[in-house]
Amino acid sequence: MLYKLAPVAAAGAAALLLASCSAQSQTAPAPPPAQVSVAVPIKQTVVEWQEFPGRFEAPERVEVRARAGGFLQSAHFKEGAFVRKGQLLFTLDPRPAQAQLAAARAQADLARRELQRAEELLKAQAISQEEYENRKATYAVAEAAVRARALDLEFTRVTAPVSGVVSDRKVDPGNVISGGSSQADVLTTVVSVTPIHFVFDASESQLLERLRRGAGQSRIQVRLQDETEHRWTGRVDFLDNAVDGRSGVVRMRAVIDNPDGFLRPGMFGRARVETGAAYEALLVPDTAIVTDGARRAVHVVAEDGSASLKPVVLGPLQGNLRVVREGLKPTDRVVVGGMQRIMPGAKVQARTVQITPVSAPADATPAA
Repeated sequence: MLYKLAPVAAAGAAALLLASCSAQSQTAPAPPPAQVSVAVPIKQTVVEWQEFPGRFEAPERVEVRARAGGFLQSAHFKEGAFVRKGQLLFTLDPRPAQAQLAAARAQADLARRELQRAEELLKAQAISQEEYENRKATYAVAEAAVRARALDLEFTRVTAPVSGVVSDRKVDPGNVISGGSSQADVLTTVVSVTPIHFVFDASESQLLERLRRGAGQSRIQVRLQDETEHRWTGRVDFLDNAVDGRSGVVRMRAVIDNPDGFLRPGMFGRARVETGAAYEALLVPDTAIVTDGARRAVHVVAEDGSASLKPVVLGPLQGNLRVVREGLKPTDRVVVGGMQRIMPGAKVQARTVQITPVSAPADATPAA
């Protein structure tokens, strides 16, 4: 009985084996190609900027001193106010200077009359030429004394040497001052603020980039510590003549427009400075940039739908777009959406979109 069933079992096993082989021989359907969005780079005029912290400084800072000594009679300004060049700040008691000037004029008048008499006597040969020359010299000295005493009287009026913001009084009326150049003789200080300087330090690498691009007197835009926009504008007007060997930086200065005098010396600011002339550049969304080891790259799609990585050299960020300095052609189709779906060696289904350019470039930052 067992021998009669064996052929039947063998036939069933053979049929199952053939069915399994037939199922395995059928090819599984391939997955559909990944769907991605592609766009060609856009062309845009780009201005690159460098970021610098710095502080505002007064173009002119003058310590106001009396050029002659005397009794300080009165002050004629409001502390902290804006004063104009030549405006009266202090008055010294003018009476001693007036008396000295009157005495000098009387002496000069006497010397003039004696010189006139000497001229008549010289014509009559009543005096020698030497005596005449002595009287002539005496008159010249007297005239010089008059001019000196007139200056002393003028110096009793202390005026603003420059236009700017005046500080507080260092000496109050009622005091006697000696006049001169000592620190004790400082009456107040005046700093000019319209326009105002912005001073900052640039590294040697930043300096080299500027020099190679011929930046020259570049535009500068500054924002204060409580501002979000660079609203203060001007131009770089000074580059120091040497790089500091200890710190490796070079001092730079810009002239900033300050028509209403809002900016004051000592304020902190953050500036961005042009590194060169504007140029035409290719830009792609910053999100399209991928990291390939130490390189930066983008996915590009060929006409047959195959995707590949293309190394690029990056420039600054302009809003949400990144400048590509090298590696792309204007006709390259760059993957701007769906990069995570791309499989190595597999083809993709590309849908063409357009990159929307930014309306106004934001702060340019160095390439990553």
